[in-house]
Amino acid sequence: MNSTWFRRFTPAGNGPRLFCFPHAGGSATAYLQLARSLPSAFDVVSLQYPGRQDRYREEPFTELDDLVGAVAEQLAGEVAADPERPYALFGHSMGALVAFETARLLARDGLPRPQRLFLSGRGAPDGRDSAFGRFDDADVLADVRRLGGTEQAMLDDPEILEIVLPALRADYRILGTFTWRGGEPLDVPLTALTGDSDPMTTVDDMWTWRAHTSRDFGLKVFPGGHFYLFDQLGPVAGAVTEGLAARTVAV
Repeated sequence: MNSTWFRRFTPAGNGPRLFCFPHAGGSATAYLQLARSLPSAFDVVSLQYPGRQDRYREEPFTELDDLVGAVAEQLAGEVAADPERPYALFGHSMGALVAFETARLLARDGLPRPQRLFLSGRGAPDGRDSAFGRFDDADVLADVRRLGGTEQAMLDDPEILEIVLPALRADYRILGTFTWRGGEPLDVPLTALTGDSDPMTTVDDMWTWRAHTSRDFGLKVFPGGHFYLFDQLGPVAGAVTEGLAARTVAV
């Protein structure tokens, strides 16, 4: 496994592998606590994009296609090495978009499909506008503060900001320049997850994912805001466990 792109925070189980995609400006450690909350049989693997933490000296991607292509290349190698082993993708916020587009690219390349997609905190891509692309640094930081999930002290520290702002700028550019090109529904079961008081995404937004799968679809709503999953670790872990245990049916 490529240690540049993938991080494990718990011992690798011999059950399903769950690849986790971080939010805008986020890093692999965003999934540290969720990994610890999931059954030990799972192999929880978090993506570490360029420009974050120990990769902060690398240039972050600024185009979604480039990021997805690089991620898909890494995942393809892992999936091809053990094609009989089930795997799933979990993405939160921007990570939901990256996970979804990665699944579409893997499908186009004829690779084994994920057992399920878990898409959190962001509606389907056909319902977004380009507001993110108009953000300068002050707007980006104001948005990060509004959504929560980042300690205020970090946002007020100039030295920390010097390290994290390039990745934030790049991710907001990705979100602002992305254009939905359309496509057939994925032949992959899909579970959408959201907080009931998310200031960015409504429950109705999350229902839009229903049109993007030809398999079974479920929506899980939890108490909390945009980063509800940090406060609802047990219930979220339960939803993932339930989703991977579910028998899938066409709809």
